[in-house]
Amino acid sequence: MVIAGDMLCADQNFDIAQVLRFFRSKPGELAIYYELEEGEKSSSRGIVEVCPETHRISRFLEKPQEGVTALRLASVVFYCLRKATLPYLSDFLTLQPQAQDRTFGRFWEWIINEEKLPVFGMKLPTGFQLIGQVGLSDYTKWLAHYSAQQQQCLAKPITCRSYARVGLMGNPSDGFNGKTIAMTISNFWAEVTLMESQTLVLLPHPLNDPTEFGSLQDLYCISRKEGYLGGLRLLQATCKKFYQFCSKQGIALTKQNFTLKYDTNIPRQVGLAGSSAIVSATLKSLMKFYNITESDLPKPTRANFILNVETDELFITAGLQDRVVQVYEGLVYMDFSKQLMDEQGYGDYIPMDMSSLPPFWLAYLSDPSDSGRIHSNVRQRWLNGEAEVVEAMKSFAALTDQARVALQGMDWSRLAQLMDENFALRRSVYTEDCLGPGNLKMVQLARQFGSAVKLPGSGGAVVGLCLDQVRLVEMRKSFQEAGCVFCVIVPYNPSGTIGTNSQD
Repeated sequence: MVIAGDMLCADQNFDIAQVLRFFRSKPGELAIYYELEEGEKSSSRGIVEVCPETHRISRFLEKPQEGVTALRLASVVFYCLRKATLPYLSDFLTLQPQAQDRTFGRFWEWIINEEKLPVFGMKLPTGFQLIGQVGLSDYTKWLAHYSAQQQQCLAKPITCRSYARVGLMGNPSDGFNGKTIAMTISNFWAEVTLMESQTLVLLPHPLNDPTEFGSLQDLYCISRKEGYLGGLRLLQATCKKFYQFCSKQGIALTKQNFTLKYDTNIPRQVGLAGSSAIVSATLKSLMKFYNITESDLPKPTRANFILNVETDELFITAGLQDRVVQVYEGLVYMDFSKQLMDEQGYGDYIPMDMSSLPPFWLAYLSDPSDSGRIHSNVRQRWLNGEAEVVEAMKSFAALTDQARVALQGMDWSRLAQLMDENFALRRSVYTEDCLGPGNLKMVQLARQFGSAVKLPGSGGAVVGLCLDQVRLVEMRKSFQEAGCVFCVIVPYNPSGTIGTNSQD
């Protein structure tokens, strides 16, 4: 291991053991790099190009002149070398008789660009300072700066929010190489708060993760409504997967602990993506805490990460739709075609205009215990190539493309018709027994008032479009009298502007 003695790492909690583990997992040398800060010149550092899949450094430029490259990943004198590579140092020195050319930067430039030896890069989320000719006063100044930064971080918690979503078209074909349109709504959300602490603590939610009850009857009532699987497992699984991801991707995390807690007002067990919202908000907070950037974890990869937390760690049956729309936020068109998924590992995700949307409404069961087992055996039938299911998923995708055109053209009557067709198709594939009496009752009630209606998720709720405002008020009353919770949807727009109701 080679580290420049005059270099100061921006993070005093740097975990050198993680660097060694990553080095030993790779068949080559290791070079630490970081992303240049704004104003930092590339001509002052060795600049690297790193393959995002293999993490191998494909090109090294030693202090390039301004304008030579747009790359912003900078290598510093922090390397790990294998014993078998050490003889190359002698060869390099022989090739460079001039003392000014005998630098580690030139060595790596030669060994990577010309000798083609495998050298891998590991990213440090924070930067480096004081490289070169500096004095004691410079070190004192920067240490004071980092100390002040650390105190500021200790005092300021990180709070991140992710929103519930409604599937407007195409669901549940997202798990079957289909297409969907979904939207985040500001009516309901999950919120995660992270604060630095001496030990790592995951705080249980008093309602969703209860360990103390007033009586046996209280335990019965809470367990019946809330179930047994709270949000604490989601926090733990996300943290575990996050560390695993960063280790595999060559991102060196700092040795900092934190306390993590969550809150949510998303109704449980009614198919509004409450679980993935907690995972998404947790991931946001971890990324902020450890300075993980968009380039480290791009949005398509982030959606895959959230899905993997739920499917790989917690064995939850799910598709990508909810995770994609909660990462991108707003109104999103999603294409999960097999060719796209095979070629790039994710689909095409296109945010749509939200400036003028129709008056969507949402209703859900106050007691979702009879909401049905929505996914049933459809997945196995699809994997078996059963023609009815395969064609149905293609039809869901076709409906989504038509709905996209209707939304872009503000053709709300056509959109309402397509929503009804979406539910009819789902009903034919999943059958009424599978959908459950609660869902069917809500659909029937909505149709009495001439409203379009479909399931926004896995069951327990319905989303609709009623273009008659008078009947919308009457329908709300009927849903409430039937024991359902009813609300007019308020779309969540990440741009900060509120989508206007075209009926106003």
